[in-house]
Amino acid sequence: MASTSTGIGLRRAAGGLLVVGAVAFAAAATVLSSTFDWPDVLREPADVVLPAFVAGGPGLVWTWLATGWTYALLAVPILLLPAVLGRRDDPALRVATYAGATSVLLSLIGFLRWVFVVPPLAHAHVSGDAVTRAAVDAAWTAQHQFGGALLGEHLGQLLVIGWSVTLSVIILRTRVLPRWLGVTGLAVSAIYLLNQGDILATTVPGVPVWDLAGLLGSTGWGLWMATLGVTVMLRPARTPSSTSNGGVPFGSTPIAILPAEAVLRS
Repeated sequence: MASTSTGIGLRRAAGGLLVVGAVAFAAAATVLSSTFDWPDVLREPADVVLPAFVAGGPGLVWTWLATGWTYALLAVPILLLPAVLGRRDDPALRVATYAGATSVLLSLIGFLRWVFVVPPLAHAHVSGDAVTRAAVDAAWTAQHQFGGALLGEHLGQLLVIGWSVTLSVIILRTRVLPRWLGVTGLAVSAIYLLNQGDILATTVPGVPVWDLAGLLGSTGWGLWMATLGVTVMLRPARTPSSTSNGGVPFGSTPIAILPAEAVLRS
């Protein structure tokens, strides 16, 4: 009984944090988009971005802080999922879990540089003379390409896409969760991967760019994460004993829905 209660509590915690993290990040990102034209502003030059950042005032800095730490919440359920799904000993999922948690850390660095690195550069650019602005432009480009394009966007996105693809394949092969969740996970991951063209184009001329890949990919991935969270909360994972050798269940797995959980929405 105690182990069952612990399992239910762990499932609720992981699923709830997936939903809370995805929804909270979406809310913060929406505010950031409406107040700072994010993410389009990321491709603008320093003389456009930095004055706009200063004009945003302290509120914009707090928005970046909220965006970063709401996204960071996702690291916890990513680390909990192997235990929740009863697949702690799955080597592929173990590697993918480390990759997913690392991706969140890299993305957090990308977000928090707007809190700790960009403000002094922005103020120096706005208040400085021509020589100062030229130096700031160089410093801005260096930190933007390293902390943003390389760590936050390129590595952060690739690693989390790798985690999503691995988890989706495991779902499809074992049916530890509904099969449609694995199919949609692969679909949104493929779209999200196409956003790498926009990132590479910042340094490699001629790379094909699909402008909608970032919007559709990140939005679809966020919705998939929230749906994953709701599914984990409301539907216990299938255990190996409930499936055949091919991963097809011998019988139906009951869906446990508690009254308090029934009101949750993604």
